[in-house]
Amino acid sequence: MAYTDIDKPSDYFNTITYTGSGTSTAYTVGFQPDWVWVKKRDTETSNHILVDSVRTTAKTLFSDLTSEELTETNITSFDSNGFSAASSGATNQNGHGYVAWNWKAGTSFTNDASATGIGSIDSTGSVNTTSGFSIISYTGTGSAGTVAHGLGSGNIPKMIIVKNRNGTQGWAVYHASLGNTKFLQLNATAAAGTASTFWNNTTPTSSVFSIGTSGWVNNSGENYIAYCFAKKKGYSKFGSYVGNGSSDGTFVYTGGKISWLMVKRTDSAQGWYILDNKRNTFNPEDKYLEANDSDAEATFTFCDFLSNGFKARVDNTGTGFNASGGSYIYMCFNENPFTTSTGVPATAR
Repeated sequence: MAYTDIDKPSDYFNTITYTGSGTSTAYTVGFQPDWVWVKKRDTETSNHILVDSVRTTAKTLFSDLTSEELTETNITSFDSNGFSAASSGATNQNGHGYVAWNWKAGTSFTNDASATGIGSIDSTGSVNTTSGFSIISYTGTGSAGTVAHGLGSGNIPKMIIVKNRNGTQGWAVYHASLGNTKFLQLNATAAAGTASTFWNNTTPTSSVFSIGTSGWVNNSGENYIAYCFAKKKGYSKFGSYVGNGSSDGTFVYTGGKISWLMVKRTDSAQGWYILDNKRNTFNPEDKYLEANDSDAEATFTFCDFLSNGFKARVDNTGTGFNASGGSYIYMCFNENPFTTSTGVPATAR
């Protein structure tokens, strides 16, 4: 029996926290990252900073804004064991606290659609088939089409996040639990919407994902970046659940002890709440940031991280991750698989 696809998740995803130095500084992650997402935690509002190796560190996007890609220096390099941050207030202001979420891709990818017969739109990027993650760049055509994601056989994307680099459209999100007719907006609290112009009412395959004619995903001549994620047993999961409104909340199985969790309610307006095991070192998980919001870190009793998933909680407002009858989707990466390939179980907190 295969317990997990990945015994050591920290080789592919890792969260770090640090205090800014005010001067160019290298921060250790444990591998060379290809996608770095940084957020200032304390005292003041600050945009989420997203850079990746495909667009290069000189190009910044912001998950809480619809702005087009900016050329600015926040992260100066992806290093063999981490990244280097500039003296930017967004990533390294002296004395301020930060969190950085880091993913590894690492293998160059190029698909000439006319030559390979895979997809209808050319794409390039960086891929990790082991962890089921790819960063894909493509240029829109304005006509419905398909884009190769590079994840390969058996790796069907369960979640895709797309941003128009040249336009002010929002961040389009596909999630398998909602299906191919629905979309979410990473930069907004809005409930799930319905439109064929996003994913062309077509489910991704192990070779391509489909896009419609919306400018959010496919304006003619404009450049896009897509972050694609396939489920990997014991390492990552992209699912859904329904809240029960009780302090003894819904249990969600993720296949391991969680390292990072993002949850969004889909049937009404609510933010994209992010929790991790470095800012919250014991239960309950209550220190959170919102992908759609520039606010500093705040606290709210959301859930407990367990050895095999999370247990939603509810405080006296009755909301959080567990409103009665509320529909939620989540994206998570584990610190440890519930059981390793050699049969070693994860321990609870």
